[in-house]
Amino acid sequence: MTSKLKIVLPLAALLAATSLAAPVQADTLANMERERALLIETMLDGGMTPAERHVRLESGQRRLLDLERMVLRDDKLTGRNTPQVLRAFANYDLTFLVHASAEKNRTMADTWLAQLGLSTQSVMSAKRGRR
Repeated sequence: MTSKLKIVLPLAALLAATSLAAPVQADTLANMERERALLIETMLDGGMTPAERHVRLESGQRRLLDLERMVLRDDKLTGRNTPQVLRAFANYDLTFLVHASAEKNRTMADTWLAQLGLSTQSVMSAKRGRR
């Protein structure tokens, strides 16, 4: 056996044993927040062409919409008073970005920027530099 294989096999066995011992619980709120963060990252990525950004935002928006629906219907979140759950429902427009932008007839980017106290014009007129 090679030295890499000698290291990988015990690690794989350990990983398999721990994954069988404790089933992973899917947290709908964490999944939605992760997807929203990826979508915001796509909105802010300056290395993409507008056409590529549009395609990625459309597919990400559909996924985020499904995840937002799942969170809104998740009965497990009703009784939880964790800081994550309280913060999520206290900031509805930031948490449920697709729903909030549809309700306001705005783009997701405009809704997100407005919640942060910015506008598209202020971002476009900003100069790049260090503070």
